[in-house]
Amino acid sequence: MTNGASLISAMRSLGALLAMAIWLVLAGTGSAAAQALEPLTIVTGNGEHVFQVEVANTVDQRAKGLMYRRFMPDDRGMLFEFETNAPVAFWMKNTYISLDMVFISPNGTVTRIAPNAEPLSEDVVPSGGPCIGVLEINGGVAAKIGLAVGDRVRAAFFKP
Repeated sequence: MTNGASLISAMRSLGALLAMAIWLVLAGTGSAAAQALEPLTIVTGNGEHVFQVEVANTVDQRAKGLMYRRFMPDDRGMLFEFETNAPVAFWMKNTYISLDMVFISPNGTVTRIAPNAEPLSEDVVPSGGPCIGVLEINGGVAAKIGLAVGDRVRAAFFKP
């Protein structure tokens, strides 16, 4: 009986480890840890606000974005970099956290802010005009830092 009880205990432990591994993959922890973070500064009327962002500059990275994430620290985000300055549109399909979407011109000027995008929504969030970058940060953070259209975003991608 002792060997049978040990085998059952080992199988339960293995099942728990497997469940945790699946949860980590679905939560997006693996992809966040694997992708390097880059500094990004938002300059508003009340000062400079420093973030660390993942950069999405390939078709696959932009398609996945922040999907499947269940948490993101307030000083983190994702910067979507595009090859051309053109109108874009986003949605929140498979995205579990509310996001502020900040649309940015080639020189780093904020052209539009879409606050508190609804998690899991398939409603389209348009840029409202051409942009070359989109910054996604936690919902409510843009208001918290006093971000407004015309403010500046500094990152290696933008040319002042």
